[in-house]
Amino acid sequence: MFMDRNLRIFIFGLFALSFFIFGWLSHSAYNPIHKIVKQSLLDKIIDRKTLNVVLLNAPTTYYIGTDGPQGFEYDLLKAYADSLKVDLNITTANTIKEAIKFSKSPSVDITSASLAKTPLREKTFNFGPSYFEVQEQVICHRGMLGSGKFPRDIEDLSGLKIMVGEDTSYSETIKALQLDGFDINATLTSEYSTEELLAKVASNEIDCTIADSNIYAQNHRYFTEIALAFTISGREQLAWVLAPNSKKLEASMYSWLNSFNQSRKMAELKDHYYSYVLFFDYYNTKMFYKRIKSRLPKYKKYFVSMGKRYEIPWMLLATISYQESHWNPRAKSFTGVRGMMMLTRRTAKILGVKNRLDPVQSIKGGARHIKQMIKLVSKEVEGENRLKFALAAYNVGMGHVRDAQKLTKKIGYDENSWSDLKKVLPLLSQKKYYRTLKHGYARGSEPVRYVDSIYNFRDILEKSLEDKTDKKVKIDEVKKVEVKKKKSK
Repeated sequence: MFMDRNLRIFIFGLFALSFFIFGWLSHSAYNPIHKIVKQSLLDKIIDRKTLNVVLLNAPTTYYIGTDGPQGFEYDLLKAYADSLKVDLNITTANTIKEAIKFSKSPSVDITSASLAKTPLREKTFNFGPSYFEVQEQVICHRGMLGSGKFPRDIEDLSGLKIMVGEDTSYSETIKALQLDGFDINATLTSEYSTEELLAKVASNEIDCTIADSNIYAQNHRYFTEIALAFTISGREQLAWVLAPNSKKLEASMYSWLNSFNQSRKMAELKDHYYSYVLFFDYYNTKMFYKRIKSRLPKYKKYFVSMGKRYEIPWMLLATISYQESHWNPRAKSFTGVRGMMMLTRRTAKILGVKNRLDPVQSIKGGARHIKQMIKLVSKEVEGENRLKFALAAYNVGMGHVRDAQKLTKKIGYDENSWSDLKKVLPLLSQKKYYRTLKHGYARGSEPVRYVDSIYNFRDILEKSLEDKTDKKVKIDEVKKVEVKKKKSK
């Protein structure tokens, strides 16, 4: 009996101990799950509905234009933020050094500042996907071309006054060349952006600087006295800097960028910002700057008025007129088109323009004609594409534009995208293509050059007027300070 009782106690104790061990093991296995699982940065971004980004304030990256925020890298990040259904919270940096400093803040998710993914930087920063390929170029003052001082290779840089941004890939290049024994006397500065250094080259304050190929392409039409000397680096990848420990965000961005490329949206974005910057003619650009001062003031109010009336950006309307007539109200071509907007006699009659040499009538007629063209563009064509299609039609005729759309679709491109249509338009001059089209032969390359040229002039005009406004603001600020000083005396 006693034995039975002890046996029961032993079995009960063993059962209780087994139950305890099982419970303890289960708890140990379960509890770490809660400790290990940590909310990722991507999840935090989606929860707060905000993507915190640092953007370099520069023409190739981000700036406030006439239509609000613009810039290749801004548009790219905005598209990514839209895909996450979150807002962009932007911190602007004025130099690359400043952007790098901001990137170290724990509140920053992404830094976008045209940063090249160099070996040295990869040791320090967590780079995300690459989105653009560039090369570093030595840019010098055009006036050196005739003096024998214009450099053609690295050895020619000896004795020249060179300045580049501090903490840039350019400063890395200079230091590496100096270590290799090249005699290069370069000043490193944290005070000026790359664009400001290009301005210093243009004004002959320094001989040369270094800039990425995309930055030079964007700026040589604004600074007409700069010229490309030679390329000083191999191909480099521009990439975003991501916050540390952001693997899920990085994977999301790679996946999105791949889809963005495949959908042709990247090609369209590059076309929007870079296709027409390659259109550069030194003499014509210099003349355009002169005529902005000498001719535009006489007609600006008419462009503004008619632009507002027909819902066309006035600067674009002005540059269409410049492309047509160089703002000469008495302009005439060998084909008989005349006036500020170079209207044919037939078109002028349809538009109610009685005197093509009257600048007001001509601008009004041209604006009305462009508005009609916009309405005739296929409904499927959206956004800025509509205006570019309309301008191409203004140049070559809507029939040929529609022929090009059909051919674009047949080839397998997007017939509603200007970046695709402009590849196909030149084919209208080839018999094997135009013989099957309703409207036949056309000089298809002309509307492509026409649209690119207009947008090139539009950008120059916009930048020129912005600079003028900035100078006026600075002068007004100086005057206010002087008035305050006089009052205090």
